[in-house]
Amino acid sequence: MWAHSANVLGRRQLLSDHARSTAVLAARFAGEFGAGELGFALGLFHDAGKACRLWQEGLLRAEVHGGRVGVPHKELGANLLRGVAGAAAMAVHGHHGGLTSPGELRALDPGDAVRGRDEVEAFLGVLPEAEKVLTGAPTSLLPAGWRRGNTVAEMGVRLAFSALVDADHLDTAAHAKGRSGPRVRDDVDMAVLRDRFEAARRDRLAGRTGSPVDAVRERVYGQAVRCAGDAPGVFRLPAPTGSGKTWASAGFALHHAARYGKRRVIVAVPFITVTEQNAAEYRAMLGADAVLEHHSAVHVPESGAARWAARAAAENWDSPFVVTTTVQLFDSLFARTPSRMRKLHRLANAVIVLDEVQALPLRVLTPILDALRVLTEYFGVTVLLASATQPSFPEFDVWRGLRVRDIVENPRELFAAMRRVRYEWWLNPRPTLAEVGERACSHEQVLMVVNTTADARSVFQGWKESGAEGIFHLSTRMMPAHRRTVLDEVRERLSDGRPVRLVSTQLVEAGVDIDFPVVFRAFAPAEAVQQAAGRANREGTLGTDGLVVVFAARDMSSPAGYVLGSAVTAEFFGPRGDGMVRPDDVDALDRYYRTLYRRANAEYGTRAAEIQRNRKRLDFQSVAEGPERAMGEVNGRDPALAFRMLDDDTVPVAVTDHDGPTPAAALIARLRREPEQAGTVLRQLQPYLVALPKRLLQDPAIAALCEPVFGDLYEWTGPYDTDYGIDTTSGSEREVW
Repeated sequence: MWAHSANVLGRRQLLSDHARSTAVLAARFAGEFGAGELGFALGLFHDAGKACRLWQEGLLRAEVHGGRVGVPHKELGANLLRGVAGAAAMAVHGHHGGLTSPGELRALDPGDAVRGRDEVEAFLGVLPEAEKVLTGAPTSLLPAGWRRGNTVAEMGVRLAFSALVDADHLDTAAHAKGRSGPRVRDDVDMAVLRDRFEAARRDRLAGRTGSPVDAVRERVYGQAVRCAGDAPGVFRLPAPTGSGKTWASAGFALHHAARYGKRRVIVAVPFITVTEQNAAEYRAMLGADAVLEHHSAVHVPESGAARWAARAAAENWDSPFVVTTTVQLFDSLFARTPSRMRKLHRLANAVIVLDEVQALPLRVLTPILDALRVLTEYFGVTVLLASATQPSFPEFDVWRGLRVRDIVENPRELFAAMRRVRYEWWLNPRPTLAEVGERACSHEQVLMVVNTTADARSVFQGWKESGAEGIFHLSTRMMPAHRRTVLDEVRERLSDGRPVRLVSTQLVEAGVDIDFPVVFRAFAPAEAVQQAAGRANREGTLGTDGLVVVFAARDMSSPAGYVLGSAVTAEFFGPRGDGMVRPDDVDALDRYYRTLYRRANAEYGTRAAEIQRNRKRLDFQSVAEGPERAMGEVNGRDPALAFRMLDDDTVPVAVTDHDGPTPAAALIARLRREPEQAGTVLRQLQPYLVALPKRLLQDPAIAALCEPVFGDLYEWTGPYDTDYGIDTTSGSEREVW
């Protein structure tokens, strides 16, 4: 009785071998969150339907003639297990297509899973240990803690599903490659990584020129390491920009992981620019073998012929130190499909660092905060919230009574000590963008941050026409490798004292280690203004004389998501009578966030409420794709009520030509030739991918320049500008970053 057809060695895999191997591995993964017995059962039963004679015959036909078996096999295992596993049996039912809702289990015919039926007897005949699993009491496989609330059970099912699909994929891949068994990385001793990090940090400090703010950074780092000894839970690192959050948060995470036996550290940041920078920093300190950088946004259909390619492309975060984006983390956490969720079981017993946490979108903040609380209280997770502008999350009902500990002992004193800039507000009369660009360009070294790619191009073009020296442009229309090259040259010019004028969208302002004497910032929400200010006089060499000019040009553009935040910012910050309220005023920031959350109805908005309602109903499909529309409306589901970190759909395009072929050219060719190598290739492609708004592909002229490759990945065959990257804007079109 077979599970899989012949591999590269010409050998088929026995159903009993595959079931047992998957069960052992799923039990190991689920054991991290106290669900080892459940994981074992899910692995043992997940392919029970393959014991059907029709399925076995279909496998042999497919082996000879190609194609799929064409006989479903998910129902039997789910049907057999639902008595002892309850809703967790959905993991078996969805291990290929994805989690749906309890209605799928209720729709199964109980008569198909009774003793005496041929397929049931055949399955139990080759796996007699399965009989003992079925003798348990109703829902006896569910950990007791899962009964304390539906969102706890929902998270448990998600992690159990992840453990199953990862184990299934690993064992299947091992068979296909002719290996004796699945390869799983041994757990790393986090104390070794901690010591490696500390040694690298000492070497870095010994080899660098002192900075006026180094004493503050050492104080922040020392407090972070001391606080790492506290019991697991939720922590905050409210530290101003430039105070060493990157090292302090990693130091906390590694010391805490070593102290409490956490399996891994997961660092999530809002912008890919920061992901690239931080991953490079951590790799240099911990070793390339210890750090996984994951922010690929390539999606592959999980049905039909592409199903195996989707499996090959899925990451499972089998690394002790993961650097990813908040979009990747939370979109995966609330997803429903195997490839998106395969890595989720790695969150259990981990330290999660959420850097620049102020960037979490308001419309889905309630489910995010609720999920973080559930993970910390029931699944062994410690969460660190790092930000210079700490949001007032404890005000949300889902965090009522939750203990949140501050790593920094006196934030107000720290912020006062780190004030290195003076603010100038250029709001009335409102200038033109060209006037602002001209004034900014009068400085030899200046950073100008605008809100859209169109404004960045406009300013850069004005500088170019003026003949200004040392001008540079940054936006997300440039591939990461290109942005990295620009930032390296900008830093070199800053260090040498040469002219350097950089205009950028907001991608440069959160966590990017760059130090200008002067920064111009287009008016934006307070957190964005303060983040931009963190690029001015970062090392404190100018005392408190760094200059930040906040301007509101009458012809500038802004993302729609900035409207409310900018309006509230105007109420709380800027000139007030004879004085000024700075964006780094801790008390003003707290009032700002409370007002912003209230006016945005962030806690009880329609989308957040619908997501929470569907989570409590264990309706995974409605959470991920939106609820079914009411009768009489357009057919299908309503994505406006689904969990999504970004509402603007984007597609990844690979840049294969920039001053000659890029390494992406060979990688794309390999991906077309060997789709089974997707995981490795997509990881290597990350530096050459640009995310374009999906709506742009509705333009036939743009679509003609995008050659389909794999899933939703395209190859960009159009021109790539040395200054702008991919330039799709024309006329008066205004594109958001």
